Amino acid sequence: MFEVTVAAAQTGLDAEPAREPGAYQALVREIGEDGAGEVRDVFWRETCARLQQFRTLSPAQHHGRIAREAHSLKSAAATFGYVRLAALALRLEMTAVTLGGPEFRDLLDLMDAAYAAARAQEPGA
Repeated sequence: MFEVTVAAAQTGLDAEPAREPGAYQALVREIGEDGAGEVRDVFWRETCARLQQFRTLSPAQHHGRIAREAHSLKSAAATFGYVRLAALALRLEMTAVTLGGPEFRDLLDLMDAAYAAARAQEPGA
């Protein structure tokens, strides 16, 4: 499967493209157009739900769950080449234990923006 090296999560996120252009085509070559489209649709639905769910969790009380969900999001985003979202999910995964409420919400805002930017860069968006 296509792999994306997740960029350093602490710096340069704005320099990262929201989407790696060749990632989806690599997935199409592996599983076909129909399969890739179906998997991508599931990714969009699950990511939207996951981003909303993060906002219902307290980092002080749910840091383990937040880290696990962020890890899953990081992997899925990387599979489709959503570099910026993957980097932010990595940051959340690595800092879930130490994040305070304001920092957590700021990071979620960045993740929402990265999600929207990735969607906007999709062909036909």
